[in-house]
Amino acid sequence: METIEYLPAQGGHKLAYKRSIGTGPVIIWCGGLKSDMDGSKAVHLHAWAQQRGQAFIRFDYFGHGQSSGEFTEGTISQWAEDVLTIMTALCADEDVILIGSSMGGWAALLAAMETPARIAGMVLINPAPDFTEKLTVANWTQAQIKALEDDGIVYEPSGYDEPYAYSKALIDDGRARQILDAPIHLSCPLHILSGSEDSVVPTAYAAKLLGVLNIQKGCGDVHFIKVTGADHSLSRPNDLMQIEAALSSILAHKNNV
Repeated sequence: METIEYLPAQGGHKLAYKRSIGTGPVIIWCGGLKSDMDGSKAVHLHAWAQQRGQAFIRFDYFGHGQSSGEFTEGTISQWAEDVLTIMTALCADEDVILIGSSMGGWAALLAAMETPARIAGMVLINPAPDFTEKLTVANWTQAQIKALEDDGIVYEPSGYDEPYAYSKALIDDGRARQILDAPIHLSCPLHILSGSEDSVVPTAYAAKLLGVLNIQKGCGDVHFIKVTGADHSLSRPNDLMQIEAALSSILAHKNNV
């Protein structure tokens, strides 16, 4: 069992993480909104990496899991910065592979856009860039929009013990950090997996990335995989095998470059 460690971060906060040392590039798990590093996909992929002797890190964002901070004070910018903090402090000059699940896909993309030279590859699982504006606020009623302005927060049901709490800070920051309306320049192979039965991030939405991704020539391809019968969790045995295959493909590309 991996030991929880803590990394000092901006503002006196601490990020909780678990890692195993191994061959690079380092695989970093970037979870979804309200999830934590002990989710089933994160645990499974960590075990898979350990069996291969591959370095792996999973962590909790600010306001998530074992990390410090209040969730309602978190923003997309904060969570993308958490990814960069993990990369800078724990991976030294090593290349990394980012796995971003749902909201984690947005955070991972923002981090990759900041440091494209360090990204050996990306796997995005039902990625939800710009979700606060284009999937959440876009479907709100006028009463919810008014509640955000009047109360500074809107609550919606979630698959967790507590509801999603969308703060005005999160919505305003998300609006400012949208990335689907301009080219995204990267220099690594990228695999997108989308569940055909995902009602949270529909396949058509995840596919919007295909229109804006600009991968530097010779640095790898973009693969879009529609996973038949999979929902947003993408955690069935066959789904996990698809994620493993994507990671294996990126590692093979890295070794052959």
